[in-house]
Amino acid sequence: MLAAATGLATYPWDEALPLRGEARSRSCGSSLAMALAVDGEGRIVRVGLRPHACAVGQAAANVFAAAAAGRNAEEIAAARSAIAAWLAGDGPLPDWPGFELIEPAQAYPGRHGAIVLAWDAALDALSLYHP
Repeated sequence: MLAAATGLATYPWDEALPLRGEARSRSCGSSLAMALAVDGEGRIVRVGLRPHACAVGQAAANVFAAAAAGRNAEEIAAARSAIAAWLAGDGPLPDWPGFELIEPAQAYPGRHGAIVLAWDAALDALSLYHP
């Protein structure tokens, strides 16, 4: 998980990215700012991240960013719902590439808020998209 957290350097913050969102975990205080560019259909084409998160939050953000391209707000929201169900013990491991890396953190409820930061920040940013 620590190695994945260092992968965030692949997604540097870029002031030129037009859609911006933020999320904060109430349980651990981690936060994440995200900037996105989307195509004409609202699908993510570029991600920039500014993390202030624990290793779990950073690793989850890396997992998010690595598979975000081509996804729209509806797909992100569906994944967020699946993650919430999984965290609550009410669903299978979410169908998001690389998410199995985050699986050990399910046993630590204090980190659940950090796990969903990227999906929440993306939804916040995508709420600004108006074609």
